[in-house]
Amino acid sequence: MKTNEDFFARPYSLPSEWIFTNITRAWDLGNMGRAMLNSAIVTSISVALTLLLGTLAAYVLSRFQFRLHKLALGLFVIGMLVPIHSTLVPLFIFMNKIGMLDTYAALILPYTAFELPIAIFVVIAYLSSIPREIEEAALIDGNGWWGVFFRMILPLCKPALATVAILAFLRFWNDFAFALVFINSQALKTLPLSLSLFSDGFGTDYSLTMGAMAIAVLPTIIAYLIFQEQIMKGMTAGAVKG
Repeated sequence: MKTNEDFFARPYSLPSEWIFTNITRAWDLGNMGRAMLNSAIVTSISVALTLLLGTLAAYVLSRFQFRLHKLALGLFVIGMLVPIHSTLVPLFIFMNKIGMLDTYAALILPYTAFELPIAIFVVIAYLSSIPREIEEAALIDGNGWWGVFFRMILPLCKPALATVAILAFLRFWNDFAFALVFINSQALKTLPLSLSLFSDGFGTDYSLTMGAMAIAVLPTIIAYLIFQEQIMKGMTAGAVKG
């Protein structure tokens, strides 16, 4: 709500004059409406894929024993150790060869892949608190494994899924590096890329930058306020036994 002059002169005080047009100007100049739509599309699809694939993998790894069980679990542990941004160059080369650059899929697939290890381990920890007798009773009642998963496991895992969803949402919504490397078209730019328009090599318009950031942060605050109870339940589930 400040001018640039007021920001530099008194950075920690309230504005001497409240400039509400900073937000509207940032919205128009940064084309934030389109950028927010792109971020919403990429984030929602990535979160949905992460929840579905992560819960399926966690259910198999926590409830079934098979020959390569430990190897599969170890691969996901390794996935958590790989620095995400160290893969930017090989991913760029790979996507360039298959013609996937400058598409929604160029962001959705890497986002989902890198978030899966965290999703799997959060859900595995939560599944450890759910008695196996519930699934056995469902099988006796005539449900198959798919029925047990969709009718029993998914509803019971809501706290864990809420935790995974909010963590994934924050990461996908705020990501800048992947969008900068994989997206070139103005029509596909996400919200973090639109924020960078107010800064160049010669200076930064802090009034517009802060106005744009105020718009960008609202969805994350709203999502957390809605799901905060489920998030806390999911983060503490499986931590205590007995």
